[in-house]
Amino acid sequence: MTRLDSLTWQQIQDRAATSVLAVPLGATEQHGPHLPLRVDTAIATELADRLAARLPYVLAAPAVPYGSSGEHAGFPGTLSIGQPATELLIVELVRSADAFAGTVLICGHGGNIEPVTRAVRTLRDEGRRVLSWNLTGPGDDSHAGRTETAVMLKLHPEEVRTDRAETGNTTPLPELLPTLRQGGVRAVSGNGVLGDPTGATADQGVRILDGWAEDLYAAVSRWRSTH
Repeated sequence: MTRLDSLTWQQIQDRAATSVLAVPLGATEQHGPHLPLRVDTAIATELADRLAARLPYVLAAPAVPYGSSGEHAGFPGTLSIGQPATELLIVELVRSADAFAGTVLICGHGGNIEPVTRAVRTLRDEGRRVLSWNLTGPGDDSHAGRTETAVMLKLHPEEVRTDRAETGNTTPLPELLPTLRQGGVRAVSGNGVLGDPTGATADQGVRILDGWAEDLYAAVSRWRSTH
């Protein structure tokens, strides 16, 4: 069994000291008119499960479904705990995992990167073994565009409303950041999409997921070999 929450404490006790805990960090936020709010959480969970299936010393923890999503507050359904709370949550969560040989944070939401980075710095200063890994993608397809739509068509096609998929703002994210930081996603995209989801396919999603999984595997393997 590779999921932490499917084990008893006695089973965990027997393997914790030689196991790495993989924690999916997601979000509950708008993903345009065609994708569900759980996209980031679903993707991070899938990658944690793949990592645990491939590396026998990895256990996949339950996902954290809330994070720093204030930039999406202009859209109903978005739930955000903000950067300070996200940072504190991660610090305390990893501290509580001291029985394990280390913790890998799999970040599926870009808005979590800053608080995760600060949390990791604190935890490493305390002598804890922790690695953070983030999703990557095209600058002009950063939210609810073709990348995430294709991946969700592979993972949860029943939740993708392809009839509602429409192009959003395709300006590269770095160019949007000043306005986005001041007014949120609503200020740069009326439908909440940063990219173009039209034409996305499940086959594209397979390739994207496989690429992320390989990158994550390589990062964890390198980190593990140095600890």
